[in-house]
Amino acid sequence: MRTPRTFVAAATLLAACGNAPAGAGAPAPASAAAASAAAVGPTSPAAAPPPAAQAAAAPAQAPCGALGCLAFDTPAQAFSHVLQSSPRVLAVGESHAQQGAEGVPSATRRFTELFLPALAGRASDLIVELWAADPRCNKEQVARVEGEQKAVTQAQSASNQGEFLALGSEAKRLGVTPHLLVPSCEEYDAIVRAGPDAVTAMLEMIARLTAAKAKALLGREGAAGKMVVAYGGALHNDVAPRPGRERWSFGPELSATTGGKYVELDLIVREFIRDSESWRALPWYPHFDREEHPDKAVLFNPAPGSYVLIFPFPRAR
Repeated sequence: MRTPRTFVAAATLLAACGNAPAGAGAPAPASAAAASAAAVGPTSPAAAPPPAAQAAAAPAQAPCGALGCLAFDTPAQAFSHVLQSSPRVLAVGESHAQQGAEGVPSATRRFTELFLPALAGRASDLIVELWAADPRCNKEQVARVEGEQKAVTQAQSASNQGEFLALGSEAKRLGVTPHLLVPSCEEYDAIVRAGPDAVTAMLEMIARLTAAKAKALLGREGAAGKMVVAYGGALHNDVAPRPGRERWSFGPELSATTGGKYVELDLIVREFIRDSESWRALPWYPHFDREEHPDKAVLFNPAPGSYVLIFPFPRAR
């Protein structure tokens, strides 16, 4: 049995999903109605994406240091560079916005507005790390699990869940089918039975459900040539998880399934980066100067198939 201190550490990891100072493993579970609206319901036409999002120009890149660092004029150009390998699975991880950061566009919003249009016609499906409870499950068990999750995501910006749902809706409008995670009743029961290990059970379940869904989508008849995108916290997509976190990541499994046609992309909002122990533990952090190239999209390539994209500061008007 975990001690309370160990449980708190695991809870912090869920809230961080790889980047403890900045976000959560998954926003609070979606309601059945919201899940239905995001996954299958009608959506209102969205505003036309900006030209940079419709078709990125040939990347104008410049070396900027270690770990294959490249500086691009725009985030769209950096994203285009990441897609050059034509992955079968693009696993996007983010640092979720926290309370008090509502004035800074989140990684989810930027992905939706800047990058998602570039995936229209290239991606078939989008798996969003947002839970939808099966209405057949025991409501008390579901409520207990939701309570465990909310306890470690309460520091998030209140807009996070809505932005995840908006991401699914916009994907649907662009012809990319969105999917939410739907834990089985048995999985809810297992999390409740885990007691102080509930957070670890959630982390493992997220990885397991995402991997299973992605493999099912990849295996469909006629799926060849189209990309499956997974979007969630920057922990579950690790292609080379840290020791002890192997069961929390679907990266190795999906990389093997696709014969290496797997790309891990972490999205970092520059304003959220802090000088803290958890940020300093990230491999790219020692090579990044927050004030250097402030108007550029900085892209690190720490390992084959692994990228970290740091958004520029907003341009002065």
